[in-house]
Amino acid sequence: MKIKMTLLVALFAIGSVSFGQQKSSCDNWNWIMGKWIGEGSGQPGQGGGTFSFSYDLDKNIIVRKSHSEYPATANKPAIIHEDLMIIDLDPNGNASKAIYFDNENHTIHYQISYSDKTITLTSDKVDNAPVFRLVYTLLDNKTVNTKFEISRDGSNFSTYIEGKSKKVK
Repeated sequence: MKIKMTLLVALFAIGSVSFGQQKSSCDNWNWIMGKWIGEGSGQPGQGGGTFSFSYDLDKNIIVRKSHSEYPATANKPAIIHEDLMIIDLDPNGNASKAIYFDNENHTIHYQISYSDKTITLTSDKVDNAPVFRLVYTLLDNKTVNTKFEISRDGSNFSTYIEGKSKKVK
């Protein structure tokens, strides 16, 4: 009986250590946490701005806030764009979906996927609406490339806007 009990305790301990060492998808976000500033010049046709990622609600969600300014051109007035994204973490710390809101009254639901040094958010397919893809790629410890793409069919994406940002905090 003592042998069975010892084996049971040993198996439980091994199982606990194994589960504790599994990497959650939340770990894929560690490199992007903090405040970032875009490298845009602010000249006509080029915007500038900041974005940040932070944990919130006792690390149960990740919050992204963004602020961009585009100066007026001969044909367009100045534009200020602000948005908020909430990345949902399941009880195991995995981030597989997000919801986005902006000051232009857009709401986008995203599914999240990961590859080496890249986080990709792809919007859900909605009838009569384009599919959006937002891709963050770590270029080095202080530089990230951000690309926002649009697709009519969900397969062939065109770049709408792309830029590099530097980590400031």
